[in-house]
Amino acid sequence: MPSPAFFIRPATVDDVDSILQLIIDLATYEKAADSVKATPELLRKNIFEKQFAHTLLAFTGSPDAPGKAIGMALYFFNYSTWTGRPGLYLEDLFVSPEQRGSGVGKAFFAELAKVAQEKDCARMDWSVLKWNKPSIDFYEKVLEASAMEEWMGMRLEEAGIESLKKFSLTK
Repeated sequence: MPSPAFFIRPATVDDVDSILQLIIDLATYEKAADSVKATPELLRKNIFEKQFAHTLLAFTGSPDAPGKAIGMALYFFNYSTWTGRPGLYLEDLFVSPEQRGSGVGKAFFAELAKVAQEKDCARMDWSVLKWNKPSIDFYEKVLEASAMEEWMGMRLEEAGIESLKKFSLTK
């Protein structure tokens, strides 16, 4: 079997520009390019200094002769009260359109599985847009992942978080 034409490695602070470009590419694919508020400074601070998240990057070429960044998997750890163990939450997975079908997505999930097992995670979770049929098909048919039909995602953004102050017991 020939070697893949790509490799995956953990991102370093020197990869911030590549990460930001992949975030923009993902947002464009999801028809939300205007929603990107990430900056190189925010990525540096929150991924590499405070380590709120971790990123794997896929590149063309080899580790000795890396090429262009062609994908990313950005994840963080959560905690399950039911299992009493951590979980890995995949916030975003993106593979450049021209690289889809070449095994990059499968390789990302294999790397994420290694991380999850090293950290004793009980499960891996992620969300997918309901209209993204190619990704849903990949998750269900290739990865054999289960849709969580009984669960609905909920979100508060900054204004909503701020409005929670009205419920505070301390003023």
